[in-house]
Amino acid sequence: MYAPYFNSLKSNLLMLRIFSFILLFFNLYALRSQDLVLGDYVPGNGLVFASSDDNYKTVLRGYTQSLFESKSMLFDSVDVLDNNRYNRFRARRVRLRLSGNQLTPGFSYRFQVDLAQSDAGDGELSGALLDAWIGYNFNKKVKIIIGQKATPTDNIELQMASNSLQLPERSRLTSAFSSIREVGIFLDGKFKIGNKAVIKPMLNITNGDGSNTISNDFGGFKYGARINILPLGTFRNFGQFRQVDMVRELTPKFMIGLNGSYNVGISSRRGRGNGDILYKNDLGEYSLPNYLKFGSDFLFKFRGFSLIAEFVKTKVYIPNDITQRVRNNGTTSTSFNGGVDNYIKGRMMLGSGLNIQAGYLLKSLYSIDARFTNLRPDEYSFMNNSAFYNRNKYYTLGLSKYFFKNYTYKVQASYTYVDDAVIRNQTGDEFQGNENILRLMVQIAF
Repeated sequence: MYAPYFNSLKSNLLMLRIFSFILLFFNLYALRSQDLVLGDYVPGNGLVFASSDDNYKTVLRGYTQSLFESKSMLFDSVDVLDNNRYNRFRARRVRLRLSGNQLTPGFSYRFQVDLAQSDAGDGELSGALLDAWIGYNFNKKVKIIIGQKATPTDNIELQMASNSLQLPERSRLTSAFSSIREVGIFLDGKFKIGNKAVIKPMLNITNGDGSNTISNDFGGFKYGARINILPLGTFRNFGQFRQVDMVRELTPKFMIGLNGSYNVGISSRRGRGNGDILYKNDLGEYSLPNYLKFGSDFLFKFRGFSLIAEFVKTKVYIPNDITQRVRNNGTTSTSFNGGVDNYIKGRMMLGSGLNIQAGYLLKSLYSIDARFTNLRPDEYSFMNNSAFYNRNKYYTLGLSKYFFKNYTYKVQASYTYVDDAVIRNQTGDEFQGNENILRLMVQIAF
């Protein structure tokens, strides 16, 4: 039962060693060629070291988030009662990030770890290693990145920093469909059209198995693309990558995003793992389904108001030669409840989802936010599993207090009402009902 944990740990350690060696090489080169000086420290912006000629810069920053969560359940049937309130405290995120860049010859890197070891079921990674990549700027318009990072083929919320979220948790759309981070090659572009408009095309080829994966790859590659269109120019102070309009955009700014990916030979529910779900044909060879995901996004900001809208749709393409399924213990079986196709679909995240959230930041740095998330699972989909999903409508209200404009300290509270849900009671039986979720989070950054 501990094999998956130790395999993940070994993968983390190996990648940490490889990336640490690369970082050591670049930093030794920079130290030999230039004198690094500690700049003025601003809480929340990290420790900044820069060379005397500003050619080389490295930044060490981090933050911690402590979360309290309380859930209660109410069933539609008067004969089913659950008066319990399920509470938990935990360190939601404890992150350290080392990043740097060198203008000449144009290298950059990022190394980030999470010491909280979040559960993958909460829409985050289960490993300590988050980012480990090195980039090279061919010019001001084109950049190539190799390593592990957030994939641009997820919904736009995943391109926004976790310490800048409007609410204590990301939307259920993210946890249902996103692969979060992947290992591969990423090509980013930035081109100006006319006086203001900017387009940002992105292409990537990844392992298609999520993060921290360097073991045997059972499937093929994942091919993805995204294009972000900013008709009125870029957002101020990296506003595209932060949810709250902290800088209070002086003129309206908005972005339209389109994304898609095709995962060849997927071996997990949504492409966040490797070898979790396997099938074979009559020859004993692995035969795996292909997974298509596409979506669109919209982001708008103006004078403290922000609006995010996201849509995601997934489909699966099943080969016709699958005759066996691989059990968790490695043995095979030829039985497929409901037929081969329906059985395979029932183990994958198939369907569509819509997420809309908006908020307004007062000049006093109080923020009032709201979110609506609607999931629409296919007839055969793991999203119908009542133990983890089968909750389709989420209504959330939130209130946040920011003590500084750089996310150094903040306190956030939210209430979520989950409707259209099939919930298991204490004996394991399934009934229609709803959930009530209260969250309180405190963030401190340096």
